[in-house]
Amino acid sequence: MNQFVHLHTHTQYSLLDGSCRIPELVQYAKELGMPALAITDHGVMYGVIEFYQECEKAGIKPIIGCEVYITSGSHLDKSLETRSKLYHLILLAENRTGYQNLMKLVSIGEVEGFYYKPRIDKDVLRRYSEGLICLSACIAGEVPRHILRGELETAEKTMLEYLDIFGRDHYYLEIQNHGLPEEATVRQELRRLAQKHGIKLVATNDLHYIRKEDASGQDILLCIQTNARYLDPQRMRFNNDSYYLKSREEMEELFPEDQEALDNTLEIAERCNVQLEFGHLLLPEFPLPPGETMDGYLRKLCEEGFPSRYPEDDGTARKRMEYELGIIRQMGYSGYFLIVWDFINYSRRHDIPVGPGRGSAAGSIVAYLTGITSIDPLKYNLIFERFLNPERVSMPDIDTDICYVKRHLVVDYLARKYGESHVAQIITFGTLAAKAAVKDVGRAMDIPLNVVNQVNKLIPNTPGTTLKGALEGSRELRELRDGDPSIAQLLDFAQKVEGMPRHTSTHAAGVVITPGELTDYVPLQITSSSDDEHEYICTQYDKDRSESLGLLKMDLLGLRTLTVIDDALKMIKKNQGTEVDIRTIDLHDPKTCRMLCKGDTAAVFQMESDGMTQLMKQLAPEGFEDLIPLVALYRPGPLGSGMAEDFIAGRHGRRTAQVLHPLMEPIVADTYGVILYQEQVMQIVSALGGFTLGEADILRRAMGKKKAKLLDSMKEKFLDGAQKLHGISRELGSEIFALLQHFAGYGFNKSHSAAYALVAYHTAWLKANYPVEYMAAFLNSIITVADKVSWYIGVCRDMGIQVLPPDINTSEAGFSVDGHTIRFGLGAIKSVGDAAVTVILEERKKRGPFRDFFDFTRRVDLSKVNKRVVEALIKCGSMNGFGLRRSQLLAIMDPALEAAASEQRDRITGQLGLFGEEDIASANTIPIPNLPEIPKAEILRLERELIGFYVTGHPLDAYRNALRRLTPLIRCTEENYKDGERIAVGGIITDLRLRSTKNGDRMASFVLEDLTGNLTVIAFPRAYAASRANIDKDRIVMIQGILKLDEEQARIFANRVEPLQEEAKEVHLHIGPGKNTQAVQQQLGGIFAAFHGKNPVYLHVADTKKVIRTNPRFWVDLDAPGFADAIERVLGKGSMEW
Repeated sequence: MNQFVHLHTHTQYSLLDGSCRIPELVQYAKELGMPALAITDHGVMYGVIEFYQECEKAGIKPIIGCEVYITSGSHLDKSLETRSKLYHLILLAENRTGYQNLMKLVSIGEVEGFYYKPRIDKDVLRRYSEGLICLSACIAGEVPRHILRGELETAEKTMLEYLDIFGRDHYYLEIQNHGLPEEATVRQELRRLAQKHGIKLVATNDLHYIRKEDASGQDILLCIQTNARYLDPQRMRFNNDSYYLKSREEMEELFPEDQEALDNTLEIAERCNVQLEFGHLLLPEFPLPPGETMDGYLRKLCEEGFPSRYPEDDGTARKRMEYELGIIRQMGYSGYFLIVWDFINYSRRHDIPVGPGRGSAAGSIVAYLTGITSIDPLKYNLIFERFLNPERVSMPDIDTDICYVKRHLVVDYLARKYGESHVAQIITFGTLAAKAAVKDVGRAMDIPLNVVNQVNKLIPNTPGTTLKGALEGSRELRELRDGDPSIAQLLDFAQKVEGMPRHTSTHAAGVVITPGELTDYVPLQITSSSDDEHEYICTQYDKDRSESLGLLKMDLLGLRTLTVIDDALKMIKKNQGTEVDIRTIDLHDPKTCRMLCKGDTAAVFQMESDGMTQLMKQLAPEGFEDLIPLVALYRPGPLGSGMAEDFIAGRHGRRTAQVLHPLMEPIVADTYGVILYQEQVMQIVSALGGFTLGEADILRRAMGKKKAKLLDSMKEKFLDGAQKLHGISRELGSEIFALLQHFAGYGFNKSHSAAYALVAYHTAWLKANYPVEYMAAFLNSIITVADKVSWYIGVCRDMGIQVLPPDINTSEAGFSVDGHTIRFGLGAIKSVGDAAVTVILEERKKRGPFRDFFDFTRRVDLSKVNKRVVEALIKCGSMNGFGLRRSQLLAIMDPALEAAASEQRDRITGQLGLFGEEDIASANTIPIPNLPEIPKAEILRLERELIGFYVTGHPLDAYRNALRRLTPLIRCTEENYKDGERIAVGGIITDLRLRSTKNGDRMASFVLEDLTGNLTVIAFPRAYAASRANIDKDRIVMIQGILKLDEEQARIFANRVEPLQEEAKEVHLHIGPGKNTQAVQQQLGGIFAAFHGKNPVYLHVADTKKVIRTNPRFWVDLDAPGFADAIERVLGKGSMEW
């Protein structure tokens, strides 16, 4: 026998430990003529499905396994000493039962036994051992570990225990040889035990990388995992480069005495036969009302919804409904629709906002009739086959947007309905993208951060960028690599680890529902979500792999915008008593359209970016349907291809797009000859080539994915059809096909465009019609992001909406509406905390507003509302309504709190004064000193400190005009500037740090803040020395410098820092009739020279009806003593304005 099978294999899914990419691993095993290959990642089964599919493709047998961690104690014991009782064990699935047991064991390890590692114990192993073949593992196995400790008796006893669990046929003693002396000791003892007890030996290689030369790449991964330095002699590393996929010959050299142990790998491979099934739908059972069938119940729901959706139907809607129900029935998807309908219906009944639909589901009339979606597919010409194609059996995909805050309630409902053990979230893998790979490898190799940043700056930010692509596309990057060996090594290592999975997290939307126990279909683990603090039970197979097994995957996306809309509607009802049903608003509201045409798109869903606003103004929408193409147009493809220009020209009656055949005209009339949507590609193929819409959808997918073979055969079919049906020449047919292919790459799903355009329109309508309520709701959705809040408070000001500081008697916890103003929430004040806010709001609700400061101190629970809280409430201005200044309140705070606290203690112990309530005037006898208010600058500083931004004013208010001439900090981004561009900005210095360089020179870094945002500014020694006098905390300055965009955060390297000049007041002089004489002009010239200054002078000459703006050398100092008198003497009283 000259074959060998590797049964101990770590792929890239042994995260940051194995570096085998599965396709290459399988390919190499095939090249070496191996009949089979196993996957045994550490404690997890992440890679199993990909591995299985790759092996099937390559024609070699996949063996599904796992190197589990087993503890000699209980897997539930999570004390520190159990860490020393952790061992490795190899388990391989012999059959379907074994595969299911392996999933159960791995899930138990992750969900119940996780303590540093996912652990199982022997009791659990005994329960789920059927169908599994067990190998005793490497020298980290339990039997080898006892041998190495010299505990030979214990080793034998442990081995017999495993033998008892698995039986003689299913337990092998594993021998390895990577040149470690410990392995030789273990081999010798295992051979003795094998002989003594008649147990078979099996030889393995602990492979972590594919070829010998891949060892360095895996070594770097280890450094990233352990956060170690590549050159550190003490760090964890493998002893040599022998942990690769070896041939039979190489294995024979290592095990010359153990031919049988090598042959046993083939024996095991022979026995392992797990068949996985793909593509069979595994729908959970939807609980039907008695006497109903799935198909019948879905039809009943459609019939119930029909009269309200289509009161005037001429037969078109009914025909479409019948057609869709027929296909859904034929494909067996009625149950799927009912499951989705049920949880959406639950959400609507329980005040959980649901979006109007997303993705292609909006093309279905059944979805519209049952209330799954809210967009009429007939009215907006949406295609059912784009969603569910009878000619391509694949699971339909109904994605649902759900209010961000309440998404977990829907997941909980699904778990209650279908069983806790049937519902899980889906895992997702964070991979090392190009820049992250360079960063991590750079850290491990101790390459200075500025060098790493220099390399990363040359790698494009576009998603999907690879290092190979970046090197091909950038001469500068190639020169950098060729000129510096350490950068060459950095890029080489980074390419080796690029694309490897680095960590796991929870997919933002995916939920799986299984018909039986989850662990019959997928292994599980607990993963924390990136969005919130919850920990979720998660599948170990990602969404595509779970779906390929036929599992039902739901996408429930938490969308903040739905929360904003819902909050706004509740505020409108509370504030104005008006019930607004957002589903029935006017979709051509003139007010909304006027607002959008002006480009007033701040806080409007999906419409905020500069580019989108620009497009919006050019498009000038007249109603909701005009927003549908916007969502599709505002993407890099269409913007770069001239589609947007053609569309806008057509919109304004100057059509520029050519139509190649009259039959295409009705299909592209709505989009002015531009093929914008995927649905249009389908309709054209169908109209011209005689394709069914199902076939057209297959062609569209082939075009999008550039599947050459399929495209060629379908192109022939299209050309034949076009010629036979419409006499279109092959030449014109080819031209049309090429055009469609070009657009298919850019085409957007119209159903998705329509759904998101509707959400965008809802937000725009609310902003135009109920601006105060909408902006308050919007501010609540971003309340935790201080930068955004301060920017949107600026937006409110520009809209003429006042944002008032917190008020102890009117503020809620978050932003709320107070008449025509927005009131800041108590919950956003620093140092106050949720507990104190709850106490204050409950007390106010129970017994009404607080009458004065003493009343407040008396009524609130002072154990929750302590001195620090009260001080913060006073300083931020929330108690100004009591009629006292902040300075006075701070002066009486201590005695008032002491009096109130002793009174509360007395109340608890029952020691009220002799005459009951009357005696409690003690607090009121505290004298209130007559103090001046804290200075305005200090008030603003306190607001900034406690609320996070300025409310009653802004230190930069007086400088608004001056700042308009400079670049707003919010625009200092890659969209608007290139790295290294010169820039002039202005603002207030908030966070200053001075430090010395190695040469002892002083330099500064500080945060500059303007009315739109903030940025870090660095003044290197030369700039700092020149501008030192102007660099100080709270200084208002103008900075000229260089914008640096080479790191994640933009920065400015300052060249000059100087005081920002307030916009000088203008002086307007009226020269009355007959006064514009030479003598007057000479007198004025003399005055201008005597009082020269920075105030611009304008002359209003009555005789010529002209206004002259004078040259700056004639500008004056308006405030100079005597200037006004001098002007009056020449021009008369009332002749000057400023």
